[in-house]
Amino acid sequence: MTLTPTRGSDVRVRRLTTTLYGYAFLEDFILLYPVYALLFSDTGLTVWQISSLFALWSLTGVLLEVPSGAWADAVSRRLLLWLGPLFTATGFALWVLLPSYGAFAVGFVLWGIGGALGSGAREALVYDELERLDAADRYARVMGRARAAGLVAVMAAMALAGPVFARGGHTAVGAASVLVCLLAAVTATRFPEHRSPAAGPGSWTATLRAGLAEARADRSVRGALLLVPAVGAVWGALDEYTPLLVRDTGVADGTVPHLLLLIWAGATAGSLLAGEGERLGTAGLAALLAGAGLALAAGSAAGTPAGLVLVALAFGGFQAATVLADARLQRCIEDTGRATLTSVAGLGTELATVAVFGGYAAIASGHAHGTAFAVFAVPYLVTALLLVLTGPLRSRRGIP
Repeated sequence: MTLTPTRGSDVRVRRLTTTLYGYAFLEDFILLYPVYALLFSDTGLTVWQISSLFALWSLTGVLLEVPSGAWADAVSRRLLLWLGPLFTATGFALWVLLPSYGAFAVGFVLWGIGGALGSGAREALVYDELERLDAADRYARVMGRARAAGLVAVMAAMALAGPVFARGGHTAVGAASVLVCLLAAVTATRFPEHRSPAAGPGSWTATLRAGLAEARADRSVRGALLLVPAVGAVWGALDEYTPLLVRDTGVADGTVPHLLLLIWAGATAGSLLAGEGERLGTAGLAALLAGAGLALAAGSAAGTPAGLVLVALAFGGFQAATVLADARLQRCIEDTGRATLTSVAGLGTELATVAVFGGYAAIASGHAHGTAFAVFAVPYLVTALLLVLTGPLRSRRGIP
């Protein structure tokens, strides 16, 4: 008699995960990613103007990260997940239809809004739906696969952007990107959602206050909130400099993309293996971070193409640890403030990433890129040590 409900539950889990994987792929399958800097340059923008656009993009995300999470807890999370790609699509359309500094600035603001709307909402929706189906223990495995789908999408976009650009220029690449965003919005409407949004004119501020109060009251939530940026910010920032690290190994510029694919493959493998890592516990997570940190230091300091194999292994470890840190946070959070607190962790990651950018610039200005990468292995060793010293994080739910 128990076979039918179990089978029905598995069908609902498959519907959720299939929608999630498709949505994650479409979110990152943006052909504009590899070439939008060329669009800016071809329009006549200076380096300072381009840098100001990136700063505006980051500022939009920082300002909206936590408010959007609170809004996701107050209204439908699915609503925000399909609204986000529409904002992004509008921004991309402006770029190719009215290429100018003003249009690029508005486009980055819209892109920042779109990203902020989905930040926190997706994780919260997926965890709550899995928990409703008695499958919350699959969260790390599911989110790891979703991140892997996103990484595969980035690699596919890198491969297709060149041929599409060669045939149709910026217009073709932009049109393809807008279409993908619209497909992502349509896909988001298929997400199941069974929670009841908060009601009343003060629901947004109420959910924000409730989420922050939970973080103040629960030591395990505070620890999990700190762990997410501690794990994800450094390697997420270093990823932007991997082309420079690869070129410093002495390979020809034409070989750089192939070696970058090696590093991306390592991160993708880490995503796929994240579910297995849930059995590691706190000590195992500390060992994973320490091992990845040592691999990063050794591989980047070697200054050879062979050393990049260790860098790829390190990125795989960091990717798996990032998924596990998010899973730990979700287990600690009470349902009502899940998207809010996930966004708080996202804000911490954004701010820490900016700090890493500044630190990297200071180090790399006088040293090789391999040296800078090796230096940033130290925060992971420190985090691993703190995990061992503080012991298992616990919450009201008895998280090990």
